[in-house]
Amino acid sequence: MRRHLAWLLVCSIPAGVWAPSTSSGQAQVSDRARTLHQDALVFDAHVHVVNRQFYHGGDMGQRVNDGQFDLVRAKEGGLDAMFFSLFVTEQYYPARFETKQVLRLIDAAYDQLAKNKDQIELALNASDVERISKAGKIAAFMDLEGGFDLDGDLGVLRDLYRLGLRSFQLPAHNWANNFADSCCAAAKWHGLNDRGRAVVREANRLGMVINVSHGSDETIAQAVDVSTDPILATHHGLRSFNNIPRNMPDDLLKKLAAKGGVIGFQIGNEFHNVKVFNWRTEHAGKPFWDTTDIGRKEASMTIEELDKLAAPQFPMIGVNAPDDIKFTPYDWLAVVDRAVALVGEDHVMLGSDFDGGPTLPRGMRDIRDLPMLTEAMLKRGWSEQRIRKFLGGNLLRVVRQVTEKN
Repeated sequence: MRRHLAWLLVCSIPAGVWAPSTSSGQAQVSDRARTLHQDALVFDAHVHVVNRQFYHGGDMGQRVNDGQFDLVRAKEGGLDAMFFSLFVTEQYYPARFETKQVLRLIDAAYDQLAKNKDQIELALNASDVERISKAGKIAAFMDLEGGFDLDGDLGVLRDLYRLGLRSFQLPAHNWANNFADSCCAAAKWHGLNDRGRAVVREANRLGMVINVSHGSDETIAQAVDVSTDPILATHHGLRSFNNIPRNMPDDLLKKLAAKGGVIGFQIGNEFHNVKVFNWRTEHAGKPFWDTTDIGRKEASMTIEELDKLAAPQFPMIGVNAPDDIKFTPYDWLAVVDRAVALVGEDHVMLGSDFDGGPTLPRGMRDIRDLPMLTEAMLKRGWSEQRIRKFLGGNLLRVVRQVTEKN
């Protein structure tokens, strides 16, 4: 366990350092912002959902006092739809339990959806998203973060499609798989190999959304070239704000947008705020993406033992960095403004990563404070059209293009 300590410091919450902000300075949201937020389609490209219940039990339809997400708070935040993201953590990869873990998480997802069928419903395409949200429920577009199979088995991908998965991450999170390089592990293929290109083509044929967040620059560039559909980077950042491998350089963003792709902006300070990134790295002893401590020991563990190893990190929240170094929502949106200046307002979206570990902008508690973003957008002079595109319109457009070809 000792060699996992630094990694667990990033993902768990020892007292006094890793804790949600308790700032009482909640920003006021104007009537105009609240009305616009409620009227717009709020479709978040990345929200962590059932891992908490998988490891610890409970019901996502019940309000909880920790973490950043539950259905009660999501409705309070005006959420209409989300990429319902299931996360296979790196502990399952050395023993090659990744596909089994995907199936277990999908089973947990269906259980939670059934328990809360009056509040949320699975969406398989853009028309489902519109129908479900108009009925007053949250549309859940099932997405996978992490590897579906480290070898990229196309039969496994087809089976997951049959089970309702409609979006998946091309790299295996911060781990090396056998067909697509990650941003945050040693390169094996310099992007995609032949199997990686086959995975992209099969996803296009099936009508599955390809997510390149956590991909290396070469992986992202090559996926954009191979894919006949637009590509999403669901929860990303800009390297011009923080020069880390998890963020995207300007030339790559332009390439993504030129093929109709959209970048989602992760809401945490770590991605864009160098002061908070450095504060977190100093206290953890390593960058937030570093999983090099995971390996030989996990390869000999049972899946039940791995469950116990992975469980303490959920729910994933940010760090209690000093408020005076955190971005406000207004500051955070400067990153999106930079992207709009580069590629236009049709290629940006919200990809919050709630319960995936972001240190939220100063004053934001959790997903119920999403209207604070709309207030900040208005203060930055955004048009209502741009706000609607960012909150969900751009994401819906890509989902429609990918899932409703026939």
